[in-house]
Amino acid sequence: MFRGSLVALVTPFDGNNRVDYASLKRLIDFHVGQGTDGLVIAGTTGESATLRRSEHIELIGRAVEIAAGRLPIIAGTGSNSTAQTIELSLAVADPGIAAYLVVVPYYNKPTQEGLYRHFTAVADAADKPVMMYNVPGRTVADMLPETVGRLAKHANIFAIKEATGSIERLREIQALVGDDFMLYSGDDFTMLPFIEQGGHGVVTVSGNVVPQQVSRLCSLALAGRHDEAVALDRTLQPLNKALFVESNPIPVKWAVSELGLMAPHIRLPLTPYSEQYHELMRSAMREAGVERKERA
Repeated sequence: MFRGSLVALVTPFDGNNRVDYASLKRLIDFHVGQGTDGLVIAGTTGESATLRRSEHIELIGRAVEIAAGRLPIIAGTGSNSTAQTIELSLAVADPGIAAYLVVVPYYNKPTQEGLYRHFTAVADAADKPVMMYNVPGRTVADMLPETVGRLAKHANIFAIKEATGSIERLREIQALVGDDFMLYSGDDFTMLPFIEQGGHGVVTVSGNVVPQQVSRLCSLALAGRHDEAVALDRTLQPLNKALFVESNPIPVKWAVSELGLMAPHIRLPLTPYSEQYHELMRSAMREAGVERKERA
């Protein structure tokens, strides 16, 4: 499967609050040119929670069409309903999709057994491999290593995006899964130690803004070039900080708009990036090696 930088792509909107497909093409072409290893479409960073079902389906289909096989597309289809997750996954089924990203059900606070049954049901029904996504900071429920170990035995579950930011959690999972089970960091701050401790890559927010640098960091870490990776990671940490001073994807949409690739429009209940943080972001972008451009 995939290794390296999988970017959780933002969803561009126009001034009328519609999905902006011209900007989506610019974004995907940008990532192809910058060396991104894959794209997650309609994940949390893509504002999946505010997409109508018809938009969600069309967005993934158009992304597959635009990518045209130039990089893998992973479809975000998770929800807090097992039945709805299965229905949406089947609705976006397309030969061009490489996998599904399915988040731990939020708000419901399922038990570990409930999580096991949820992911088993989705994987049984899905026509493509499933990457699980554990992000207790958003979902409240935390899928524990023992549950991951049970689910890793399912033939159609190939990976987890682990976003606790804990390297100890990574080690606990590694002890319970086989060598062929893929492990991705869901935390940009700790992606380097995660990969150096045996992870296979990252599903990244920062990669929206600095795709070439994040892809390079993953390559260095996977190759064991520690000193070079540390030096590069140091230049990216201020950007990581700026991208999470407000709820994701508020800051990253503004930052991508600074690259000239799209407008910064965001859907309620999220609000525009606070002006007090604009210079912080611009400074962090400069340190990471990118500059503001006029929007196309």
